[in-house]
Amino acid sequence: MSNSQYLPDARYAQPPDPEPYVGLHEAETLAYGVYAAPGAYDEAHRAGGPYGYEDTYRPAYEAAEPPPTLQLTDPLPPQRTVPDSEAPTLVGVGHAPGAGGRAARRRRRDAERPESALRRLLPQALVVAFLAGGTTAFVAEDKAVELTVDGTPRTLHTFADDVTELLAEEGVRVGAHDVVAPAPGTALTDGDEIAVHYGRPVRLTLDGQRREVWTTARTVEGALRQLGVRAEGAYLSLARSQRIGRAGLTLDVRTERSVTVMADGRARTIRTNAATVGEAVEEAGITLRGQDATSVPAGSFPRDGQTVTVLRITGGKEVHDEAIAYAVRRTDDPTLFQGTEVVERPGRAGLRRITYSVRTVNGVKQRPKRIRTEIVREPRAQLVKVGTKPLPTSVRGADGLDWQALAACESGGRPGAVDPSGTYGGLYQFDTRTWQSLGGRGRPQDAPAAEQTFRAKKLYVRRGASPWPHCGARLQG
Repeated sequence: MSNSQYLPDARYAQPPDPEPYVGLHEAETLAYGVYAAPGAYDEAHRAGGPYGYEDTYRPAYEAAEPPPTLQLTDPLPPQRTVPDSEAPTLVGVGHAPGAGGRAARRRRRDAERPESALRRLLPQALVVAFLAGGTTAFVAEDKAVELTVDGTPRTLHTFADDVTELLAEEGVRVGAHDVVAPAPGTALTDGDEIAVHYGRPVRLTLDGQRREVWTTARTVEGALRQLGVRAEGAYLSLARSQRIGRAGLTLDVRTERSVTVMADGRARTIRTNAATVGEAVEEAGITLRGQDATSVPAGSFPRDGQTVTVLRITGGKEVHDEAIAYAVRRTDDPTLFQGTEVVERPGRAGLRRITYSVRTVNGVKQRPKRIRTEIVREPRAQLVKVGTKPLPTSVRGADGLDWQALAACESGGRPGAVDPSGTYGGLYQFDTRTWQSLGGRGRPQDAPAAEQTFRAKKLYVRRGASPWPHCGARLQG
């Protein structure tokens, strides 16, 4: 068969290479995996001449990649038809006649078209560069950090940029009383350590003062240290090792204080965490008896540096009766002369009984203190009639006498005068029986001066000056 059937299509035939022939072993050998510039690669092909050498070695562990599909967009250069007589013949190669020549010509054609080689290599180079760059960025963004949540640590890898993103990725929610270190929003780098401490409410009663505080400590001892509470010598309602859950707990703390107790002329200073002043007094070795008391309430909280005085008290009770004044009720009486008042019912005072507490404190007697009052007898009001009848101005047969001189002699001119025996009273010293026989009411010394003179004139008309044996002569002037 003619060699022409093994030649490439005349459209793809290349003109013969004008370069001198170079032996296969004289051509430059490129290292495996090294990409040669198009010019250098062309030189290698030209050195091979029509039987140019192509390195087809591939390690067994590398999978053969399918050749990239190239689409020619540029028009091919003019080709010429090569006669069968000019086609090279390969000797000793297991190919059909004419195949070696076509391969050599194809290699020469590719060497002369560097842009074709670039089109084949460019996609592969881009894929390799993309994979290499993406891997580098992937490794750069990945960070190994240690996250400790409420005392439990764990190491993890993250692509988070800051602490806030990391906590969101891990589903860790924090509140206003929780502590995050470093603070949320802090940028993350490889090897960082992030700690989350949850807040716990503590309903704390410290030295009698009740309040609610928050702590991130997980034990009572840690909470006291965090809150700055001095625990040495203090009373704690819970053990120091007691763990504090997320729900918190109730804690009563009484710190140690210095208290001075004064009793029986002696001072005793003690260190105590007592809850009350009474307990502190007992710790000082002092016993309260009977009515003994302290200068501050025994149930109050003892303060640091406080001085408490013990009061030794003795005493008893005293009872006193007091009179309750009666009221006077007056009513008008038209049968009585004006200025005359008659007691219709005498008043009676009431009786009040008062109980006092009398005591001595540390030997000093105190002012009595009223502790109870009771009414033994209610007072009774006095009833008085008041005259409204106009008083007569004269009595026939007695108007011309000197009644002023008689009154001056008998009573010194005093309407309310009473003799030492209490029998006679008034201006003219009437006895009560004579006074009432003349129409008078009550006692003569209680009547007005005009009525007393009127009654005296009536008595004179009846009996003359005999009722006044010593001063009656004064009537005649």
